[in-house]
Amino acid sequence: MDNEKQILDIIEQITRNDGTKYYELANIVMNGRAEKAAELGMIKEVRILKLNIPHSSAVSVYEDYVNANYTVPPMNLKEWVEYDKPKGKVRDAFNEILKANGIISREDDAD
Repeated sequence: MDNEKQILDIIEQITRNDGTKYYELANIVMNGRAEKAAELGMIKEVRILKLNIPHSSAVSVYEDYVNANYTVPPMNLKEWVEYDKPKGKVRDAFNEILKANGIISREDDAD
């Protein structure tokens, strides 16, 4: 499964152990790993904010980035990996996805 291309269709809000929060695109398998990370105390909480988001060109850009740089965490988690969102094309696409799905306003960016 780690070698399969991941289709991202969920927007999550993840709460770090220090109480700060961030957004992530995922799928049901990745969400299950985040739930496991919360059970193990690696993160505080994960919440699904949107299911079945439209597969826009911005989603394709971020999906390609995630597939090129990360793999789905294994069931036997040893650590929680927070995905970087580098400035430029990737971060712009990510913010556009959040805006298009009403997670952040058009004036905000999720840095």
